[in-house]
Amino acid sequence: MGGTSRTATATETDAGQRLDRFLATALADLSRARIQQLIASGAVSKSGATIKDANNRVKPGDIFTVFVPDAEPAEPQGQDIPLAVVYEDKDLIVIDKPAGLVVHPAAGNPDGTLVNALIAHCGNSLKGIGGVARPGIVHRLDKDTSGLLVAAKNERAMTSLAKQFANHTVERAYNAVVWGAPRAGEGMVEGQIGRNPFDRKRMGVLRSGGKEARTRYKVIERFGDGPRPFASLIECRLETGRTHQIRVHLTHLGHPLIGDATYGKAHRPPRAKTPEQELAFQTAAAFPRQALHAWLLGFQHPSLHKTLRFESPWPEDFRGLVAALRGLNLQS
Repeated sequence: MGGTSRTATATETDAGQRLDRFLATALADLSRARIQQLIASGAVSKSGATIKDANNRVKPGDIFTVFVPDAEPAEPQGQDIPLAVVYEDKDLIVIDKPAGLVVHPAAGNPDGTLVNALIAHCGNSLKGIGGVARPGIVHRLDKDTSGLLVAAKNERAMTSLAKQFANHTVERAYNAVVWGAPRAGEGMVEGQIGRNPFDRKRMGVLRSGGKEARTRYKVIERFGDGPRPFASLIECRLETGRTHQIRVHLTHLGHPLIGDATYGKAHRPPRAKTPEQELAFQTAAAFPRQALHAWLLGFQHPSLHKTLRFESPWPEDFRGLVAALRGLNLQS
């Protein structure tokens, strides 16, 4: 099995540190979890003696050798699936994901996913996450949500991006088209999100349990006249990242996403009074997916140490929906 040997020498300032913590600092391109994995597998030695205790305390002058095997082939096979690449370098890749593309292989979607596409596209530039040549998925978009997504190519980038997402320092903004319009032009939706106790396939806002979730929203445009607009265009910014967070929070607010078959079934739009309203209503009712697009993504680059910020234009179906709904305002 191929690989490379790395060495790290402890100094006075390192004295007393755990071995895994010391090596994760000395070999910054490897995560602490990966170091622990290598220690457990017998890949770390001192003076020819293998050390398998991650809690081993470092002494000044200790010289450790770490054998890092070449990354194993990825379990998912690479597939030649077209990708809209917004940005790419040796550390990461930013994709503008189309609606309909699943991010990660799972039951019901064993292949044909974004991960399969990234493995084929990135090839040898994938340096391995946890010892496997695969892209590091640090956040996901639902299958039918379009927009920007970043994936890591190596351990260092994965660790940095995962920390930024965990600390909520990544800038993420979405555009959503919802039934009706919130009375307040902007605000914050807060509520614990967890599995719906009556339907395990859905998430919901729970009175107890679940995970803290916060979504900031702002109404950009209302469609239809009167005190109860037919629909509205909203910008959402995530302060946490929970499963289906925007979809669940806007439904909880009373304004589910147009096209959301999971959370918007119970919504009943008003009756059409004019041919123009009928056309707009039919367009909205026939929209084939949740009307949600991740248009903005900003984060600190793991090695360039500068902020990268990307924007994605609306896809054609989203533009068509908004155009049809704007027709209501022209008739008012």
